[in-house]
Amino acid sequence: MKKILLLMALSSMTLVKAQGINDLLISGVEDAERFATSFLAPVSESAVYGISSGWYNSADAKPLGGFEISIVGNITGFKNKEDKKVFLLDPAEYDNLDFVQNPGVPRLVSTGLGDIEGVEVYVEGQNGFFREQFELPSGLAAEDFNFIPSGYLQGSVGLIKGLEVKARFLPKIKFDDDAKIGLLGAGLQYDFTKMLPADKLLPVAISGVIGYTNLSGEYDFTESSTINGSDQRLDAKIKTWNFSAVVSTRNIPVINFYGGLGYITGTSDIDVLGTYEARGPFFTETVVDPFSITEKVSGIAANLGTKIKLGFFRINAEYNFAEFNTFTFGLNFGFR
Repeated sequence: MKKILLLMALSSMTLVKAQGINDLLISGVEDAERFATSFLAPVSESAVYGISSGWYNSADAKPLGGFEISIVGNITGFKNKEDKKVFLLDPAEYDNLDFVQNPGVPRLVSTGLGDIEGVEVYVEGQNGFFREQFELPSGLAAEDFNFIPSGYLQGSVGLIKGLEVKARFLPKIKFDDDAKIGLLGAGLQYDFTKMLPADKLLPVAISGVIGYTNLSGEYDFTESSTINGSDQRLDAKIKTWNFSAVVSTRNIPVINFYGGLGYITGTSDIDVLGTYEARGPFFTETVVDPFSITEKVSGIAANLGTKIKLGFFRINAEYNFAEFNTFTFGLNFGFR
């Protein structure tokens, strides 16, 4: 139940996989960092595309004082992304880690999105007096999840002619005293058609949108850790930018359509923090804040959507085409 709750709140379910990465520290900090980098990269990439979505539901900017408050949800799928679910682990690239079956032979193992389970590895000291055997962590697909959700509250207000400011927010949510997540973001939209003298008569609107999102999460695994120490945790920060050109229909009473073409760029920083006391022959003293992983993501994204007006309420739905496709749904209310 804990993992499901985290999945619904976090853009990166991998936080609950921290214990598996923690096990790898017995093979040395370098081996653990090398594995964690490959294991986490696809999850970070999918999260960047997911939380970058949902910045607009029309190219028609609100007039001065017009506002809209929205509940936005995203579902970023990876069911058919087989290349993102696995990576090739070559023991020759690791200092101390090897497979129990067919040692020395490279094989595919699960990323944080994958479903390969039961892969046994071992760490052995050169003198033969130390040997530790454990199982590599699997990913989301092994738990029958083929998507990563995200969600937040979003507001927008019209300012001077054609300019609209936006903000998104997810209050810090805490689960079971050891995991928490929060999100902040801000954006601008400018409707270029508002510069034209007869803009209200035009059947379409054209806008430019810039949106910045910052997601932060923390998972404390001190109590479940297999290595003695204190304050052992994973800190994740994902920062994204969305630059888009948007076009939409306008002046249709009930239903309108919109689409956009944009560029998404983002950075994921995941820090393994805390103190880890010596265990095994590969680190002989207490290690503090073992390593950090930075993943940079960028790519083109396009979307198509529709917005239905129901009095003060509006419903919008869109599909985003990118390296990781995302379905976005919004429930909106306000006035123009």
